[in-house]
Amino acid sequence: MFLLLVLVIFLYCISKSMCRSNKSPWVCLTCSSVHCGRYVNGHAKKHYEDAQIPMTNHKKTEKQDKVQHTVCMDCSSYSTYCYRCDDFVVNDTKLGLVQKVREHLQNLENSAFTSDRHRKRKLLENSSLNSKLLKVNGSTTALCATGLRNLGNTCFMNAILQSLSNIQQFCCYFKELPAVELRNGKTAGRRTYHTRSQGDNNVSLVEEFRKTLCALWQGSQTAFSPESLFYVVWKIMPNFRGYQQQDAHEFMRYLLDHLHLELQGGFNGVSRSVILQENSSLSASNKCCINGASTVVTAIFGGILQNEVNCLICGTESRKFDPFLDLSLDIPSQFRNKRTKNQENGPMCTLRDCLRSFTDLEELDETELYMCHKCKKKQKSTKKFWIQKLPKVLCLHLKRFHWTAYLRNKVDTYVEFPLRGLDMKCYLLEPENSGPESCLYDLAAVVVHHGSGVGSGHYTAYAAHEGRWFHFNDSTVTLTDEETVVKAKAYILFYVERQAKSGSDKL
Repeated sequence: MFLLLVLVIFLYCISKSMCRSNKSPWVCLTCSSVHCGRYVNGHAKKHYEDAQIPMTNHKKTEKQDKVQHTVCMDCSSYSTYCYRCDDFVVNDTKLGLVQKVREHLQNLENSAFTSDRHRKRKLLENSSLNSKLLKVNGSTTALCATGLRNLGNTCFMNAILQSLSNIQQFCCYFKELPAVELRNGKTAGRRTYHTRSQGDNNVSLVEEFRKTLCALWQGSQTAFSPESLFYVVWKIMPNFRGYQQQDAHEFMRYLLDHLHLELQGGFNGVSRSVILQENSSLSASNKCCINGASTVVTAIFGGILQNEVNCLICGTESRKFDPFLDLSLDIPSQFRNKRTKNQENGPMCTLRDCLRSFTDLEELDETELYMCHKCKKKQKSTKKFWIQKLPKVLCLHLKRFHWTAYLRNKVDTYVEFPLRGLDMKCYLLEPENSGPESCLYDLAAVVVHHGSGVGSGHYTAYAAHEGRWFHFNDSTVTLTDEETVVKAKAYILFYVERQAKSGSDKL
């Protein structure tokens, strides 16, 4: 009887709601009515508000006197939301009833839509270039890319995950790690729906990140739902709790930092740093220690900056070496009116202009006076950055969001960037010690922000995989071309160090 009820609920969820919207149906777990969720027209909230109006024509019972929680479940992601608490909840009843509803819905979804998914997949396979098939050397090959479902404004996370999944050396390291089984007994092998009762010690960012990367590029499904990874993010990164839009660059930094810290600690008594040392492709010369021992994060993304500060009064020079995982570049103010690549007014801003602005000699303003140890007081000074060591993957973040008064505005300037042959030699501290190919980088992925504000808009990503470019827009993945990629207004650029010689032009 329970299964039949769930089936009726689920079929109703996917068919209609009171506003006839088929987007994000939410089912009330108290009365089984279905309405659109909080991100559509808000009818689930109206249902909750109507339920709080006391009944005047009937005698109130003891049960009616108590204002109950109205808990809804998103029929797409199976997350639960309490309108009285005004928050998503991860706990369950003592009998685990919410978990049972989820498992039944998942089983029904897998069985009811198998044939429909096969039909849709065949249609996709028979479409043109922007579909699941591509002709290569006269033969037809399948497009194995997998999208990531949006769990509620999680496009910032999806764009970063898709970009990192196409950094081959980084991705392969995690995919080759041994699996960490956090569950056992009856729950082993079943879909994870965490509850607060499991505690903080039973989550692993590395493990959920590994599982997510393994799910991509297998071709077994059109989209993967990263709710288990997102749950761990909520657990260990409080800044990203909730379903509001977040900054993709900030998320990337938090993600890499926490992966680095967890890899240092290891799991099941085996240090991940030991595994890194056994990987011959990541030699000691390529490692850059940040906050302790080196990991695959610092070995691939880690570089070193030299910060030079010179006192303009006595000429004392101070040098400091700073490790980095990415470089944040300002878009020079003289280019901020250049919105599109084809716009005629004003010169075109290039990535070299942003790099030059970052590394050029700069006089510090009155608010940044340097404490000169020789003069024994704060003095006017200049600063300059040199790159002392380049990383294997160069991550460049363009500062598109800046504070003006009380608002954080977006710099919508188009910045021209190369697909191949980004030459970083002129920014090195000792360029004469570098090889002819060691300073050349080729583009691997681009994260783009669409919209006007950091707390709004939408994130997508372009990435190269086996010589082809793909556009990742949450659940949708399409083949694209280089002409489309170079027109994008880049927010984060991932460049991979070139290994073999090529005749490509330099920047």
